[in-house]
Amino acid sequence: MLTALLELLRDSGPAVFLRGGRWSYGLVNGAHILGLALLVGAILPLDLRLAGLWRSEPAERLARVLLPVAMTGLGLAVATGLLLFSVRPFEYLANPFFPAKLALVALAVANALWLRLSPAWRALHEDGRVPRRLAAAGVISLLLWIAALFCGRLIAFV
Repeated sequence: MLTALLELLRDSGPAVFLRGGRWSYGLVNGAHILGLALLVGAILPLDLRLAGLWRSEPAERLARVLLPVAMTGLGLAVATGLLLFSVRPFEYLANPFFPAKLALVALAVANALWLRLSPAWRALHEDGRVPRRLAAAGVISLLLWIAALFCGRLIAFV
């Protein structure tokens, strides 16, 4: 069943177009990198603030600006990542760094959702102090996203 689904994905119009176009794969890959830059470029400063840096800067104010940028980057990275995966799904799944990257991204997104939905997040808005569990979640987020980036980069070398 999984094999049939992957073959269907591999033989889909977008995958064939990406494999056959002179510039298409490179443009989608560039858009994937842009998505990652928006995502990680917005998340890391927020995580560092939650972890205790820039205490004079209200974390809530940073979050209000950076979270929409991060969500836009995540959406772009996921959409383009699916397109890139469709080109060689069997090869990607055989690479040990690919499932590791997916697992790390899933954990990072789950951590972000937990962080954002946590009652401690509302306390952040009220007095500007960062509760310890949010600081810990910020450090965890930082480590997960960096590890996901490294795994993603290592896919090309294995």
